[in-house]
Amino acid sequence: MGAGVLAGITSTVAGLASLVSYPALLATGLPPLAANVTNTTALLFVAVGAAAGSRPELAGQADRVARFGVMTLAGGAVGAVGLLTLPERTFERAVPVLIAGAAVLLWAQPRILARRAEAPAEGGPAVLAAVFGTGIYLGYFGAGGGAALLAVLAVAIPEPLARVNAVKNVSSGFANLVAAAGFAVFGPVRWTAVVPLGVGLLIGGAVGPLIVRRLPGDLLRVLIGLAALGLATSLAWDAYT
Repeated sequence: MGAGVLAGITSTVAGLASLVSYPALLATGLPPLAANVTNTTALLFVAVGAAAGSRPELAGQADRVARFGVMTLAGGAVGAVGLLTLPERTFERAVPVLIAGAAVLLWAQPRILARRAEAPAEGGPAVLAAVFGTGIYLGYFGAGGGAALLAVLAVAIPEPLARVNAVKNVSSGFANLVAAAGFAVFGPVRWTAVVPLGVGLLIGGAVGPLIVRRLPGDLLRVLIGLAALGLATSLAWDAYT
């Protein structure tokens, strides 16, 4: 449950819950595919906690949440189907690359956010396509997907970052919802791990927005990125040797 609390806080602060919760599940002995589908199912709890904790920031944003939630929902369905139909070996080889990419994206986030003056229309096809693509990634694996979605939305939405982050938290929850529904029926979900991890994620997701309002994110961004690269290196060694 402790890993879940930390992952929930990390999700709402940096969009990288899976970089904490996924390795925690691997450490219990779960194979990569089972750890991934179990993690995605448990991540539903962080969306609930984050939505509750972000109510002030979500005020007046129902249209945005609906617009982007539909796109992440559709993308999450595509990603989940891909995960369940592609060979497991493909997933094991892809994961280190995806995690390393998530770390790089996290470090690049400030530069991306600085380009907000050049933002495209938030309801335009380019933004919606990017949100849909991020939803696919969230449904397939998701580590760093929250950071990717935050980067896309922060460039497009002319609001304070805390309000953009709240939209990200709920929108990514839609991708997790549809993916978890598919995994619950067709995937090797380990429910004995979902419950304690989910409780921790619920708590961390509720606490995270309080931290977002107060905590400078630069140090957290660097530390999480370094941890992600370390994990990617370890998983790459296992997958390619």
